[in-house]
Amino acid sequence: MITVPLVLYNEIRKTFIIAWNYRVDLAIQLLTLVLLFVFISFFIGSGTIDSEGLPAVLLGYLVWLYAVMAISNMSTNLSGEASIGTLEQIYMSPVPAWLVIVGWVAANFLQHTVIVALLGVILVLILPVTLPLELAALPPFVLTMIGLIGFGYAIGGLTLVYKQVSSVSNLLTNVLLFLNGSLLPVHHFPTWLETIAVFLPTTQGIIVLRKVVVDDMSLIAVWEDGSMAFLAVQSVLFLAAGWALFNVGERVAKQRGTLGQY
Repeated sequence: MITVPLVLYNEIRKTFIIAWNYRVDLAIQLLTLVLLFVFISFFIGSGTIDSEGLPAVLLGYLVWLYAVMAISNMSTNLSGEASIGTLEQIYMSPVPAWLVIVGWVAANFLQHTVIVALLGVILVLILPVTLPLELAALPPFVLTMIGLIGFGYAIGGLTLVYKQVSSVSNLLTNVLLFLNGSLLPVHHFPTWLETIAVFLPTTQGIIVLRKVVVDDMSLIAVWEDGSMAFLAVQSVLFLAAGWALFNVGERVAKQRGTLGQY
């Protein structure tokens, strides 16, 4: 009998085995991310490192990396399975396809959590920055991830229909880096741009996380000012809309008979 924990365990184990086999590539990616943040730090500080503002930037940067994971990995997994001819086999196997895909999401999340944790440790060691680990940050972090997962499902739906959407994924991740408040709080944006930015994935999550981690506000305080409630509603809507769009894309691909084509 196939159980949910077993399927999830197998997908997570497979992902980490593949990652370990390509550990040199992962190490180079980690180095690239370190150098990118160092460059961003000097850029924002006009040639110097602003130790006071750096924690907020680092927090936004780490959340942005999760956004990259959510947006690109779903598309990469689906297009990769289609390119080697195994996507249709997933849909014909005794294990429900949705469960396998949930396993992908869980595995990618855990893998990127390890990468983000290592990156955070390295940056704290080499830069004048500290990022306190606040237990109160867990609820807004989870809500932010829920919204990102929904957005990833939406990209997955597009991938099932159009097969190759890497250009869309790259565009979205680059837009998020500059517009979700990772580098500059959105309240510094023009009013019209701030209005757009707060409806992007991760923007509200970064706002709430900064209030809790950097400004040391309590969960009660961020709930009472409405920012936490807005994040919760937004994340649930992102998840519901993403899941719906994924199912639409899945249905369209099946009707066209192109589910396994690449």
